[in-house]
Amino acid sequence: MLAEIRIDNLGVISEASAQFHEGLTVLTGETGAGKTMVVTSLHLLSGARADAGRVRVGAQRAVVEGRFLADEVSESVDNEITELLESSGAERDEDGSIIALRTVGGDGRSRAHLGGRSVPAGTLSAFTGPLLTVHGQNDQLRLLRPDQQLGALDRFADKTIGPLSSRYAKHRSEWLTARSELIERTGRTRELAQEADQLTFALNEIDGVAPEPGEDESIVADVKRLSDLDSLRSAADEAHAALTGVDDMDGGGASAALDLMSEARARIESASDPELEGIGARLAEAIAVVTDVSGDIATYLGGLPADPGALDSLLSRQAELKTLTRKYAADVDGVLAWAKSARERLARIDVSSDALSALTQQVDQAAEATAEAATKLTGARVKAATKLAKAVSSELAGLAMGKAELEVSVRPRPAAAQDSAPLTIDGTELHAGTSGVDEIEFRLAAHSGAQSLPLGKSASGGELSRVMLALEVVLAGSDTGATMVFDEVDAGVGGRAAVEIGRRLARLARTHQVIVVTHLPQVAAFADTHLVVDKTDDDGGVVSSGVRTLSDDERVVELARMLAGLDDTETGRAHAEELLATASSERSA
Repeated sequence: MLAEIRIDNLGVISEASAQFHEGLTVLTGETGAGKTMVVTSLHLLSGARADAGRVRVGAQRAVVEGRFLADEVSESVDNEITELLESSGAERDEDGSIIALRTVGGDGRSRAHLGGRSVPAGTLSAFTGPLLTVHGQNDQLRLLRPDQQLGALDRFADKTIGPLSSRYAKHRSEWLTARSELIERTGRTRELAQEADQLTFALNEIDGVAPEPGEDESIVADVKRLSDLDSLRSAADEAHAALTGVDDMDGGGASAALDLMSEARARIESASDPELEGIGARLAEAIAVVTDVSGDIATYLGGLPADPGALDSLLSRQAELKTLTRKYAADVDGVLAWAKSARERLARIDVSSDALSALTQQVDQAAEATAEAATKLTGARVKAATKLAKAVSSELAGLAMGKAELEVSVRPRPAAAQDSAPLTIDGTELHAGTSGVDEIEFRLAAHSGAQSLPLGKSASGGELSRVMLALEVVLAGSDTGATMVFDEVDAGVGGRAAVEIGRRLARLARTHQVIVVTHLPQVAAFADTHLVVDKTDDDGGVVSSGVRTLSDDERVVELARMLAGLDDTETGRAHAEELLATASSERSA
């Protein structure tokens, strides 16, 4: 829910703030006062493109700040918002609210902040997406677009259509991937065969050498050791002799360190002095350590190559590995990685008849699964279309369009020449788009006996506004918590139709927070909260606007003004009071 908004230097608004509550809130004011700037500010908080022309003349920047409460949203939406806040480093305020802020400079540059952290404008859009829906004066024109009509139908029956749409998308992706691979293989047979030969030759060369991971590095270390083999063997031999008493090269005996240490231990143990006993224990530990060291040296000597040709063998192996690293990668590990990738590529470009036959079968099976999923999706849409048309037509009857009927047409979309995704269903080749094989069209019969025509050809501006409102009321039936903003949805409407629009907006406000910019007193009378945008001129002719909440008495005056400017007459006020009383009784009914 949108709890509060603050606007600085946006259009004619120099500084304004407003608090919003549950239910229906209306914004009214004289023409040019800046009512639409409130909607513009919400567009900016929704991540819309910044326009430097909206910055107030003489100001360096415009600032819009909104405070949102997300305590009445569904669990999935709350989890989505929490994840977004955590990923961007944003934080909630102490009361749990979330502050969103957008600044627009006079040079067109903009900055966005969420929960005290600077974020991209797209993050604001992701944040406000499930919380705020804004219908501007031109947004009803989007309803004329087939993709928007398809989205509305799918949203109406999301519990049924959603899973079917996901299943279709999965099968379609698998089918198109396999189809693209088949097209590539069959269309580039000669080229791919040459590539396969090259890869096969390279893999045979690598397999012939059969390198091991890290082998080049270990060979470098072994070559260095073998190059110093004589000096290493001599040093180890002499060390071992010094410890164990092996005869030296002159044939004379040498006193071994172990023998001398053992003799010292025996002499100490022969004495009966407590202090010497402690020294004897330490000496025993030293003898054990020296014994282990002598064993390690012996093992090292045993591991040194005895074959004089070992160095030559290693150098030869190193040359083989260098042949591979010159061609395929910088080191042996890179060669092995290249070989793995080459084998995977070779499997994909196999153009043998058996491989092509297997891939063709895979494509056919994937196409069959996709066609089956598309057919089920179409069936669900056809059923939903009937229900949606009936529900919207019923709402239109309550909006002074009693004889009007909405028709929702679901028809297959034929594949075009050279279509990128042609799918055969029941013998007909259709275009398998990302959303299915269906084309959706909203058609309106404006009165009984009239031929149904596409919305753009059959609905006037006022009728299109009412169709959009009726659709939103129907779509909001199972959805709660979001804030819905309408900017003059009642354009081109008057009389009884205006009263019905007010009644429908009030009903919508039972499950949603609804904010409406209106010029009709019949709509404003249904409000739970009434805000007015005031316009003032200073001595220099500069126009400024502000937003304030009206009391009950002030509402009477404002509605009287909206009733053809009768705010200063008893008749106007009496009419306004009657309008408020009627709306109040209907809201409580």
